[in-house]
Amino acid sequence: MAQTQGDQELGTITTDIPARLDRLPWAPWHWVIVIGLGTVWVLDGLEVTIVGNLSDVLKDSTHGLGLSSSQIGLAGAVYVAGSCIGALFFGQLTDRFGRKKLFIITLLVYLVGTVLTAASMNPAWYFACRFITGLGIGGEYAAVNSAIDELIPAAFRGRIDITINGSYWVGAAAGSLLTIPLLDPQLVNPEFGWRFCFALGAILGIGVLFVRRNVPESPRWLFIHGREDEAEKIVADIEKRVEKEDDVSLPEVDETLKIRQRHTIGLPTIARTVFTEYPRRTILCLGMFIGQAFLYNAFFFTFGDTLQTFLGVGQTGWYLAAFAISNFAGALILGPLFDKVGRKIMISATYIVSGVILAIAGLVLGNLTAVTLTIFGMVAFFVASAGASSAYLTASEIFPMETRALCIAFFYAIGTAAGGISGPLLFGKLIDNATATKDITGIAPGYYLGAALMVIGGILALFLSVDAAQKSLEDIAPPISEVK
Repeated sequence: MAQTQGDQELGTITTDIPARLDRLPWAPWHWVIVIGLGTVWVLDGLEVTIVGNLSDVLKDSTHGLGLSSSQIGLAGAVYVAGSCIGALFFGQLTDRFGRKKLFIITLLVYLVGTVLTAASMNPAWYFACRFITGLGIGGEYAAVNSAIDELIPAAFRGRIDITINGSYWVGAAAGSLLTIPLLDPQLVNPEFGWRFCFALGAILGIGVLFVRRNVPESPRWLFIHGREDEAEKIVADIEKRVEKEDDVSLPEVDETLKIRQRHTIGLPTIARTVFTEYPRRTILCLGMFIGQAFLYNAFFFTFGDTLQTFLGVGQTGWYLAAFAISNFAGALILGPLFDKVGRKIMISATYIVSGVILAIAGLVLGNLTAVTLTIFGMVAFFVASAGASSAYLTASEIFPMETRALCIAFFYAIGTAAGGISGPLLFGKLIDNATATKDITGIAPGYYLGAALMVIGGILALFLSVDAAQKSLEDIAPPISEVK
């Protein structure tokens, strides 16, 4: 067995598996992938929204944990920090040991974290459990996005990836609506209602775990790592199932790929490939992830707190549900255009337009009510949702297969650390300062910063985005292991 810069090489094979997967029509089998893997974003949306809705009860020293607004922001930052570390840690394991092993392990980590959060008895325990939950969610982003893009046919990859990422807001809407009865002291004891909210995530996660048992390992990962027989069996089974479900005969393919198989691929090889061969794509992804992460985490982590602190809202669930529904609608409605119109136009348009709308909201913030602020958010994030989801699509499809999970993890971690940690901390401070002066316009600088970063991301997309619509992943970025 040859050793090359930390890589463990095997034999050389010629395969038509990528072409066979990409020529599949959409079939009921693909919904197993969507449901089994896509629900990670539902879980993340549920977690973040529940925390946003619980700000008042968590501040209560009798029934909650006695947290301040700054500590609410800190808890959000701790969750995101866990997500960043989890993405990087589990991301490299996903490329090394396979997609399926890791999307099972990361879901189990999430389940442990959210169950322990429900049992929190003091702020320190709560922060620690939010970190563990974040570890699992971050790892899910890397493992799941990789598997989805490698199993979904090229013609549908853009819309499906964006819609699945947008399903975060299905969880957000569900979390918003479910917290309304659970936080009603007439229906549920306040001491236990907020704990039940966290337990909901665990219940959903257990259901997802059962569905995931039916999701196969990525055939693309298998044939590169010396397991071409397993890959062939999985693809053959998928083809038979699709032919039966859609009542079609699949055409033969003549596109093949010659691969030098490897057990492992060293990090130096991965780093050199990403940063040396694809510097423009690296800059693009950094700009997209930082922009969307700051916009969302800065605005949404503290939206409920803003409504309650400045605009006299008691129950924020209905407002957050309306906001969440508009986000999912944006991903669902605009997603197909990323395949039909193309990546460059849609990415730049969604980033720039949503940034401009949020900047306008900051300018008129002092004149807004709870309803009009929510409407501004609904309009801005209807557009931003598709753009933010396209960041994950972009990082997943424009780098070689062997680097996919780690690239997603890297850009997610960098972007989220810049926007997702600093955003909640900054907004928590802005809310505290604005509360002291009783002036809601004190939080406008956060809006301006988020808007500016989104516009910058859109401008980068105009010059650096890749024409990836309806193309095979191997055509967009040839595998490191390909033999020319």
